[in-house]
This record gives sequence, structure tokens and C-alpha cells, in this order.
Amino acid sequence: MAYSGDGARGRALAEQHCARCHVIGDFNKYGGLGSTPSFPRLVKLPDWRDRFETFFARRPHPVFVRMPGLESTSLSPSHVTPFDFDLDDLTDLLTYVESQAEAAKNKTDD
Repeated sequence: MAYSGDGARGRALAEQHCARCHVIGDFNKYGGLGSTPSFPRLVKLPDWRDRFETFFARRPHPVFVRMPGLESTSLSPSHVTPFDFDLDDLTDLLTYVESQAEAAKNKTDD
């Protein structure tokens, strides 16, 4: 299965919204929060697609990610600035993440 979004835009969205908690890669390889998994680590998991396709419904994301047509499942106040993320954004993010998963799979250790 291949996603058909704009991977460059997906990377920009990851850098804008996800990098405040997650290491995205070279963009912020010493950033993120120590308790959150990095994108490079997540894409090596067998269920990475499911995790990224549903990230907005997984804790703690419902507190601050707003998806049109989905009511937040959290009553907790947000600890960070909430942001809107629509299906086009999700497709672009998934396209970017898929490219990272492919790169990780094809990477050989020297």
C-alpha cells in the first residue's frame, strides 16, 4: 500500500507539529521529549502504519489534535497549543512517513 500525498508537505507538517515532542530525524535529532518515540524508531515497528494512521486518536494526541468531523475523546486541558489536522494533512504525513519507513528498510549497516 502506498500513500499518494505530498511527502514534502508531510515532512513540513511533521516538523511544524510533531517535532515539539518527537524526533523527526535530521531536522531535530537531539530534540523531542525523552518519553516519546522518534519517527525513525516508530517506522521500524511492524504496526507503524496503524500507529500513524490513527495517531490523532492515541493518547495524548486527542487533547491537542483537532480532526474535522471527530469529536475529541479527551476532557483534559491541552498542555500545548492545539492544531487542526485534516485528511489531506494526514495523507501528506503518511506519505512522508512511508518514505522514511522505506529508507529505513533499505538502509544497510556498513
